[in-house]
Amino acid sequence: MARFVIEATALDGLKLIQRQKLEDSRGFFSRFFCAEELAHAGFAQPVAQMNQTLTRRRGSVRGLHFQYPPHAEDKLVSCLRGEVFDVAVDIRKDSPTFLRWHAEKLSAENGRSLLIPKGFAHGFQALSDDAELLYLHSTPYVQSSEGGLNPADPMLAIAWPLPFAEVSQRDAAHAHLTPDFGGI
Repeated sequence: MARFVIEATALDGLKLIQRQKLEDSRGFFSRFFCAEELAHAGFAQPVAQMNQTLTRRRGSVRGLHFQYPPHAEDKLVSCLRGEVFDVAVDIRKDSPTFLRWHAEKLSAENGRSLLIPKGFAHGFQALSDDAELLYLHSTPYVQSSEGGLNPADPMLAIAWPLPFAEVSQRDAAHAHLTPDFGGI
């Protein structure tokens, strides 16, 4: 029995992962990660790092973050508590969907994850208070390789569902894109 339903999105390489739950009167069991099954979806490297976030306030935005090559990473993002509007932006310079974005609602209840390949920026907006996420990364974080896009950038025109409640100074300080942005 497959433990995941893997769906392609409109952005090449970006996948929606639906965890399958086995439920009974005690609760449920679901497989969170399987290297063999998820390699077929594009997460082919070992998990190198796991991170957890808690966003206390509904409407808060985190991101849009990425790492430049050679430290670019695949990410598997899942919501453990609450609900988020999870966004991936294609910043691959030669991609036919360059600067297009895709979003999914991830929640503890729906058991969905977003598999974000190298060459995408990632961020999210909390749709509930106390939204908690778990990230699995294929590459460790390297501060000198970090990059970011401004979540309010009009060139991206992301349709965030709520007004921004909070954004970090670092994320808000990212310059808006210009037409000469070449991607990564």
